[in-house]
Amino acid sequence: MTRRGLGRGLSSLIPATPPDTLTEKQAPPPGLRLLPIDNISPNPRQPRQAIAPEALAELAASIKEHGLIQPIIVTASSPEDPAPYSIIAGERRWRASRLAGLEEVPVVVKEASPQDMLELALVENIQRADLNPLEEASAYQTLIAEFGLTQEQVADRVGKSRTAVTNIVRLLRLPDEVKEVLLEGQIREGHARALLGLSDDQAMIEASKLVVGRGLSVRQTEELVRRLNTPMPPKAIDEDDLSNTPESRALENRLREFLGTKVNLYRTRKGGRIVIHFYSEEELADLYDKLIDEPL
Repeated sequence: MTRRGLGRGLSSLIPATPPDTLTEKQAPPPGLRLLPIDNISPNPRQPRQAIAPEALAELAASIKEHGLIQPIIVTASSPEDPAPYSIIAGERRWRASRLAGLEEVPVVVKEASPQDMLELALVENIQRADLNPLEEASAYQTLIAEFGLTQEQVADRVGKSRTAVTNIVRLLRLPDEVKEVLLEGQIREGHARALLGLSDDQAMIEASKLVVGRGLSVRQTEELVRRLNTPMPPKAIDEDDLSNTPESRALENRLREFLGTKVNLYRTRKGGRIVIHFYSEEELADLYDKLIDEPL
């Protein structure tokens, strides 16, 4: 008996669709079939914006050896799209198949509206843990803003609680600088949610720098935010108070940058005081090293 070679996957079991049936952009009958890979285009509403090149190369090598095991889910494209079919789910497999040199790929053809395409792609990526928190938040927001779904309806669609959806969408309120460190993996989603408890963008940015620089845990970040939000006790009006002069603010900022933590400078014509904040024993030891120049 001749042993069947590897490298074809599902294509060895599926009859190919004749190329001349793929030129017209009409709704195809549903079902499993083979399609030329160039007759498929990516989903314009794909939630995932980044695919790691290393992971794509590994998947391409596997597909080249074993073939594509799981079919790509597609639907008929709209007339303005570049190919007859658009991907609903499986864009990474499609890209890896192109990289592996496949000319045809197994697909399942489904009827799907633009909202269906986004929902199905979102669910697939969530189940595979392929989305970073900001991609997931953007996809939820698209369902809410463009398709009129409530957060409760989004939660039902993706199998999550409404609270989970609410917390994810709130991440879009982060300033760009904080979004960047979240995408880079320097902070986690829990850190980001804690930072949203601060009142303005600049406070979030400065606090995120402390979190990254000190390697704070999520719990420590929550405590940091709580302390930053604790109002200072009211002061009696003092005509000799120089704390809010440009010179004092500049000195305060220089101290904050040098020490890497929150610093308050209270200054009068007769003197004043400097308050240095720390949020853990490790931070205290670090401050001691900087101020005393010897280990604590």
